Amino acid sequence: MESKCVCLLLGILLLVNCTFQQTAPKKKPAKKDSTKDAAIEDLQKQINDIVGELNLLKEQQALQSVCLKGVKIHGKCFLADPVKKRYHTASEDCNALGGVLSSPMSSDENDQLRNYISQSVGPGEQVWLGINDMVTDGTWTDQTGTSITYKNWDATNPRSRQPDGGQAQNCAVLNVALSGKWSDESCREEKASVCQFNIV
Repeated sequence: MESKCVCLLLGILLLVNCTFQQTAPKKKPAKKDSTKDAAIEDLQKQINDIVGELNLLKEQQALQSVCLKGVKIHGKCFLADPVKKRYHTASEDCNALGGVLSSPMSSDENDQLRNYISQSVGPGEQVWLGINDMVTDGTWTDQTGTSITYKNWDATNPRSRQPDGGQAQNCAVLNVALSGKWSDESCREEKASVCQFNIV
């Protein structure tokens, strides 16, 4: 009788052990986990790359529409805005479109920009440039704060050589009627503007 009880007890213990092993979560080998994690990371990287490419395509498409409406000069697109605004408003409007106020980098670029402005805004107009000396009077910089290397200040009149406004005139304009020469004006004046977009 005792041996039957011992056998029955051993049978119950074996049955409980087998049941426990079947219901307990099985651990996967570490190698499979690392392979799965690597695959997930690879898929995430591919998704991020696709999203990046999609954003670049959207940016290029928007830039192409700007170039179609405006003009392409030396790897940049320019889009005129004939609505007269103060300097800061014109600058903010360009920034909202993804560009900056135009800053010619060479004589040829300045001439082509002048021709474009003459045709799109008017032959006697002035437009804001993305050039100012707001931080330090007399130190003219572009909108990134970099000192400008190309300058086209109007020096035709010896009594009023440009820039001549001191602290009262801190923003530069391009004068179409004066062959694209620049002058400094009060930033509160209202002028047309041209936004510049760098082509990626």
